[in-house]
Amino acid sequence: MLEIVDIDAGYGGTKVLHGVSIPGSANIVAVLGHNGAGKTTLLRATIGLIRPTRGTVRFDGEDVTHLAPNRRVQRGMAYVAQGQQSFEQLTTLENLQLVADGRRNGRAKIAEMLERFPALAEFATRKAGLLSGGQRQQLAIARALITEPKLLILDEPTEGIQPTIVAEIEQTIIGLAEGGLSVLLVEQHIGFALEAAEHYVVLASGRVAQEGTGGTAAMGSVRAAMAI
Repeated sequence: MLEIVDIDAGYGGTKVLHGVSIPGSANIVAVLGHNGAGKTTLLRATIGLIRPTRGTVRFDGEDVTHLAPNRRVQRGMAYVAQGQQSFEQLTTLENLQLVADGRRNGRAKIAEMLERFPALAEFATRKAGLLSGGQRQQLAIARALITEPKLLILDEPTEGIQPTIVAEIEQTIIGLAEGGLSVLLVEQHIGFALEAAEHYVVLASGRVAQEGTGGTAAMGSVRAAMAI
């Protein structure tokens, strides 16, 4: 679904990514690495928020390297940025309605999200700014899923969230992937990332330090690569 070929990318004159590639054969890819390794930059280049200075981004067989973010969303990408983003002055339900309005099956998708995330149904009338971090993250993921994406791009979905909610979010992501949704995941919880992923990439200083097949058997080699 997603293939990234030898991209360089950065900000202004500062290059962050150096020849990074992700194979198109894997449906679920985990991107690992320490802070500053280039993980978020890779996601932003994938969704089109920054444009690579070299290389190619292919999605569903199409070269999307030069497409604007909204065009990529129209083709089936959805991006959940780091930080449990929401419209804090709107209620949970209003946040969902903003995405669902104008969609032919919008009301049905809202109902589906409230069923998938019971906490959102419980606090449907509460302002998003008053939700817990875990609930806001569930809301961010739900909003992305309303667009019916083919590829869900997640940046640190369990960061700073209470353990009980972390487990719920992890199971949701695994369930979505098992249902056929492609996932590009940046995650600090290595065990979960490797459990979910078909392929993993470890970034260090903007370069691929190691990559391989997912699964918890890769834990030792991933930790060794991240210790470099």
